[in-house]
Amino acid sequence: MHFEGNHILDAPRETVWELLIDPDVLARISPGVKELCHEEGDRYKAIFQVKVGPVNGKFKGALEVTDKVPPERYTLKVTQRSPVGNVKGEFLIAVQEEDNGQCSVSFKGEAKISGVIAGIGQRVLSGVAKSQTEQFFRALEAEVAELT
Repeated sequence: MHFEGNHILDAPRETVWELLIDPDVLARISPGVKELCHEEGDRYKAIFQVKVGPVNGKFKGALEVTDKVPPERYTLKVTQRSPVGNVKGEFLIAVQEEDNGQCSVSFKGEAKISGVIAGIGQRVLSGVAKSQTEQFFRALEAEVAELT
């Protein structure tokens, strides 16, 4: 499954970068995240609660930040397992300076989804992913607003 998008924020790139690499902030603003615990380096244990149509599952696994180039970009690697399916993905997160003190956050990546949750269908999963992305950016905007 392919993921791609872009969002403009009214904040300097460095401010947004700091929020996007802070695990406490990510745990607060990421839909479905129930737990995000530091393990070592840029590796975290993660637990997600996901409901897609009739399928509801708790996913356990890891998140890892790699290829970090502050304050420009990093790669987020995700591996999650659940009785209702598994997810393995890799996403490039980039923060670019824009005009008027704004910045844009873009993301692009692929996730392989298997198990019962994969049987829900691409269209339904895409809709859920879009909704969760919108929730994430609204929550990120709120975090930015608290800092300004």
